[in-house]
Amino acid sequence: MFTIKKATISDVKALSKVGKKAFFTPHKDVIPKEIMEAYLENSFSEKNLIKEIKNTDYQYNLIYSNDVLAGFSKVIINSENDHISDKNITKMERLYLIEEFYGLGLGKELFQHNLNLVKQQNQKGIWLYVWIKNYRALEFYNKAGFKKIASYDFPISDTETRINDVLYLEF
Repeated sequence: MFTIKKATISDVKALSKVGKKAFFTPHKDVIPKEIMEAYLENSFSEKNLIKEIKNTDYQYNLIYSNDVLAGFSKVIINSENDHISDKNITKMERLYLIEEFYGLGLGKELFQHNLNLVKQQNQKGIWLYVWIKNYRALEFYNKAGFKKIASYDFPISDTETRINDVLYLEF
């Protein structure tokens, strides 16, 4: 059984822990340890998460499996992209699951929740970045109907980037 709820400030500690764990899994063998540690601390710091949860343009949604936090998503409503002419579009910045919850259909449920949310906000599509070697995620987004529209050098640190595909799903 699963449940989805909007994140609040009281969820920040758990959100930080799950974010670090979920990002680490697909990138652990390719990002040097010290760069990984700095990225995780910066991207998933409780201070940063509190700031984002308070921002009404961002929405974090948590998915639980049997009352255990399994993952989360982060969407940014009305987030334009230089490669997309539509203006009312949403960026899905995170759709993360902890590895032990892979294969249960939770990612699909959380993604569908996000689609419903952004359609209610009169958005025309949803876009995202995905690392070109995150094959599991690429397959998921392909099945969902996303199309590659560009490439992007995603900064991991001041000296490291990873090539990402820019994917778009038009409604």
